[in-house]
Amino acid sequence: MRTNPAIQAAIDLTAGAAGGTACVLTGQPFDTAKVKMQTFPSMYKGLLECIVKTYKQVGLRGFYKGTTPALVANIAENSVLFMCYGFCQQIVRRVVGVDRKAKLSDLQNAAAGSFASAFAALVLCPTELVKCRLQTMHEMQLSGKIIQGHNTVWSVVKSVIQKDGPLGFYHGLSSTLLREVPGYFFFFGGYELSRTFFAAERPKDQLGPIPLMVSGGFGGICLWIAVYPVDCVKSRIQVLSMSGKQAGFMGTFANILRNEGVFALYSGLKPTLIRAFPANGALFLAYEYSRKMMMEQVDMY
Repeated sequence: MRTNPAIQAAIDLTAGAAGGTACVLTGQPFDTAKVKMQTFPSMYKGLLECIVKTYKQVGLRGFYKGTTPALVANIAENSVLFMCYGFCQQIVRRVVGVDRKAKLSDLQNAAAGSFASAFAALVLCPTELVKCRLQTMHEMQLSGKIIQGHNTVWSVVKSVIQKDGPLGFYHGLSSTLLREVPGYFFFFGGYELSRTFFAAERPKDQLGPIPLMVSGGFGGICLWIAVYPVDCVKSRIQVLSMSGKQAGFMGTFANILRNEGVFALYSGLKPTLIRAFPANGALFLAYEYSRKMMMEQVDMY
């Protein structure tokens, strides 16, 4: 049965929200360590030191700072991402001149994911800015860049509006787009290639949970290896703009290279890669299974 486009979009949006929730609940502590190490590489020599210092200074709750905006960010991003992914797949089908029900190649799915990520970046940037600032508030105070920190989502939101107005939430938008568009090409490309490998002669829809999780984890690893330096620059812009005017993408990038060297762009890569596998595996598992369940319910009527 042909599904109504509006119903299909709602299913993709809901399944994306389920995937985003699973992603955050699985990987939040490692994401916190990543943002801390990206923004203040001189404070932490490695992942273990970051974990130990954070636990001693702030306790276990320090690893879950920014969880609420992280949930909002990931639910919003993945809802829009997977809804637009469905639309972009149809656009790719029109461009290449195939039937709207035809299966796309792995490369064509990667292109559709890349296009879809540009729309997701618009809802991701504001929520990720709040998340990153909450995660690094302790370090901003320790370094003397701010006198008084903000410990709640609302206090961060209020400070952004008071200081920069609504457009302040889009600090780092160009960096977010530079990360998302190429990154999600590798994300969906890696995921689809891995599913093709596991499927062999079977349809991809028949894959079990383990191959789906491995494929999702592989897609996440591909994304972060490809665009990690861009994400590092984005985190710097979003966090350090709290203490005053911050240079744009090229200015911040050049400043890191000049003062800290190329390896500073890879600060926090280890927790990112550790997090990427289980978090993105959980994302795709939740997305595929919830989408399949909803599609079966729709087909019954």
